[in-house]
Amino acid sequence: MMTKTRSEQKRRLIEKHRLHWTTVWIWFSFAAAFFCLQGLLLWDLLRGSLWLAIPLILIIAHLMHCHLLAMHEAAHGSLCPQRWLNEGIGIFIGSSSYMSLSLFRVVHQSHHSYPTTERDEELWPFVHPAIPRWRRILTAACELFLGLFFTPFLFLRAFLRRNSSIQNRAVRRRIWIELAITATWSGASLAAVAWWSLWYYGVMLYLIPALLAGFMQSLRKYIEHMGLTGSTILASTRSVVATGVFGRFLAFTMFNEPYHGVHHTYARLPQLALPDFTGLLEPTAPDDVAPYSSYYRALCDMVGSLGNPRIGAQWEHK
Repeated sequence: MMTKTRSEQKRRLIEKHRLHWTTVWIWFSFAAAFFCLQGLLLWDLLRGSLWLAIPLILIIAHLMHCHLLAMHEAAHGSLCPQRWLNEGIGIFIGSSSYMSLSLFRVVHQSHHSYPTTERDEELWPFVHPAIPRWRRILTAACELFLGLFFTPFLFLRAFLRRNSSIQNRAVRRRIWIELAITATWSGASLAAVAWWSLWYYGVMLYLIPALLAGFMQSLRKYIEHMGLTGSTILASTRSVVATGVFGRFLAFTMFNEPYHGVHHTYARLPQLALPDFTGLLEPTAPDDVAPYSSYYRALCDMVGSLGNPRIGAQWEHK
């Protein structure tokens, strides 16, 4: 009976890992909503009436954050069953946010292979006990409020620093190509804005929402890991299993990333299947973190750690 149960569990897990087109259609719907709202915001700005601008900018910023999470899905190869489309969407999103898909993928792999350890490039410098407190606080402030620029810097640091873990020549060549695409697209956009003197519209339509999206991205990352010094998945991640309709809808728009402990357990599990494995989030050890019922509760638990931002069991050893 035990063998049969394990066999059924294995078949279920294999089935849940099967890729479907649903996720990419969800992203297309988010992209359509993003461009429609951008058009509505432009119309409001041209009319000179800004009463719609603030709510529109907030929603657009959230959709930009959703796009970044879609790139995260593409980096795991789970956004779309068709590989060329999966890569194309990831590169498109990356080039609009100063990021290389391949660079994000290889650095993010360190986050899954060596989570919250000193080899976790994505959580630098908070995983290094040797780095002084003032520097970690300054880094946290920059990442939160200037995430649009700091996040690309963080990944470029892992790529360009001496003794980089990214040594594969083919991977490095692809990263350089994608960075060139990003630089070309960004330069052309900036040149067009300067040529037609569209600075006001550029700031309102892109810069402000993008800065807010960068803040959302960094805040979500901190909620997931900041201040946790356990050595297991559940002891080093915060997961949110919302009980309300709004919370579940928010998780849906974020590609179910709030089920973060499940994602770290099965990194290639498609986002629509993550809620089916909430049983994995139940604590089994004293230092395991139980799932939160809302993002607000998880945020409140994280905020206190920003006075001494640190992540990983190595801090306990220190």
